[in-house]
Amino acid sequence: MSNKIPITKEGLKKLQEKLEYLKTEVRPKAEKRLGEAKEFGDLSENAEFNAAREELWNLDRRIAELQAHLSCVDIVSTKHINPDEVSFGARVKVKDKSLGEDEEYTLVGEDESNLQENRIAITTPIGQGLLGHKVGDVVKIKV
Repeated sequence: MSNKIPITKEGLKKLQEKLEYLKTEVRPKAEKRLGEAKEFGDLSENAEFNAAREELWNLDRRIAELQAHLSCVDIVSTKHINPDEVSFGARVKVKDKSLGEDEEYTLVGEDESNLQENRIAITTPIGQGLLGHKVGDVVKIKV
């Protein structure tokens, strides 16, 4: 089993942009707040300094986590999707028989899932239940 995290080219670009934003916009502002807080004097009882330092530590941790995450992604091309089988990147139309409603979903990785955009992760119960099925299959998924 691969430890790679599937992602589309567009999803990768968004994560890279987020990392760049954190490093070039957010972190410098946090460093500036820390520098300003140092000027308030006694660091042992300086609440502003402690808050700014903690903010910077959390930000550095988030940046490191995002960098580690990006090192594990695997870009999956959606150009060669088999139109007869549900797989990563596929756009599927499903009918909820109990409600009689049709929904259309795109199966994506966890980083790209967004229920408002009908993008569901392949790791969710619905995503897992749909993977590998063919057009016309009746699938029972417990959610």
